[in-house]
Amino acid sequence: MKKIILIILIFVGTMFTLCAQESQFSQFYSSPLYLAPSFAGGTDGDRISANYRNQWPSIGNSFITYAFSYDHYFPHLKSGLGVLLFREQAGSGSLATTNFGFQYSYNIRINEKWRMRPGLHFLYTQRSLDFNSLEFGDELWRRLYGDNTNGTIEVPTITRKGDIDASASVLAHNDSYWVGFTMDHILKPNRSLIGDESNVPFKYTFFGGAKIPIMRIYNKPSGQSISPAYLFKYQDGRSQLDLGCYWYQMPLVLGVWYRGIPVFKNNASNDAIAFLVAYKIHNLNLAYSYDFTISKLVGYTGGAHEISVIFLFNQGVTERERRKPIPCPQF
Repeated sequence: MKKIILIILIFVGTMFTLCAQESQFSQFYSSPLYLAPSFAGGTDGDRISANYRNQWPSIGNSFITYAFSYDHYFPHLKSGLGVLLFREQAGSGSLATTNFGFQYSYNIRINEKWRMRPGLHFLYTQRSLDFNSLEFGDELWRRLYGDNTNGTIEVPTITRKGDIDASASVLAHNDSYWVGFTMDHILKPNRSLIGDESNVPFKYTFFGGAKIPIMRIYNKPSGQSISPAYLFKYQDGRSQLDLGCYWYQMPLVLGVWYRGIPVFKNNASNDAIAFLVAYKIHNLNLAYSYDFTISKLVGYTGGAHEISVIFLFNQGVTERERRKPIPCPQF
């Protein structure tokens, strides 16, 4: 009976969740190339990022997400290039989505204070399903009546479907503020595994924030700062808003986020509260976050665990172009 109730709650919960086919990271600034291609080449050298997310581990066969990216800035071209590998796996049938793509961004100087970075992302996307790991009604029926015959009469679906896709973004920033926009699924790839048309709808993402120094010691900066920020996503009539704040004091970063504030009618009012702790060791950034579920699924999901690692190397201000750093926090 408990399993039946859990299945019903999960179904109802996903009906009011933003875009079930879309993955997300609570540490979205720790997966910058997944957030927007404008972040490609966002440092003064090379950057490697790795992300892992385990959502709802108490359910079993939950949503596991991996992301790996590398990007580099070319100062003489005022351009950044990046590579992003992304994979999500969900459910007992190992329904998986894998993306591999290349990103490009260009650094534009608007005036003495502001910079703008348009970006493009072209990728190959593939959806796959392990048909043999699924269990169908005829198998359950035979088991109920003591028939140990293996296999099912169901005809296998398409177990692998590939397509191409594209994203575009723009990011504007100065030393203290940033604001950006991303449009995903420009080519609306077909993700159907049963041979019909099931195109992924456009996804629109708006993000921004500020980096605010706090406290002064003997009229000198303390090195502490807070960064209030937001992330808003809209897709196919569903929306989600993340609001939160980071506190930074070298080498420690702490953060708290609230996800699911209703913006439009028929959107879920609560989803999760995310807590983050991060530590910076020279050019290595390590972070862990936990999402505490506050929706109707509280007590069933086990929340979500997320780990990110960012490594910067070959960094340094160039002689040919003194760029203003993007103030977005790494976590």
